[in-house]
Amino acid sequence: MILFLDYDGVLHPDAAFLEKGRPVLRGEGALFMWSRYLQDVLVSHPQVEIVISSSWCRVFGFSRAKWFLPPSLQPRVIGGTWHSSMARSEFGGFKMPHTWWDSATRYEQIIRYVRRARLEHWLAVDDNNEGWAEVDADRLILTDPNKGVSDPHVLSALHEKLAAW
Repeated sequence: MILFLDYDGVLHPDAAFLEKGRPVLRGEGALFMWSRYLQDVLVSHPQVEIVISSSWCRVFGFSRAKWFLPPSLQPRVIGGTWHSSMARSEFGGFKMPHTWWDSATRYEQIIRYVRRARLEHWLAVDDNNEGWAEVDADRLILTDPNKGVSDPHVLSALHEKLAAW
């Protein structure tokens, strides 16, 4: 089972910004302040692996984006919807300032990964449902960007969907 995981609006409020190259949360709380809720859910589901579906991979690179997660979640991370090779042109291998990924919806980024990896069992936790296909609507656990996974309804849905697999 793969869990596509966004950061902003899921593991902390959607108020994270870059200041001098570092992420900061503008407002109350702390970055990744709701991670423990996800950790608690995943304890009962050791088969779940995480693919980071956050712009943090694009901004910081996969390894650093993974490093921001709590140590208990890091071993579950097997990839990201963004990879640095996506910034290289197919014609000549030079670095591109903007790529397809930058203008794709979160759903498009995820479904590209799903198709390439031929995944059958997957879910996404995100605060953005823009462009989400009806056929995969049951695979999205939509969060309130101000509550993320701390919302009891989200936790219940996550437990329920993981148990069903």
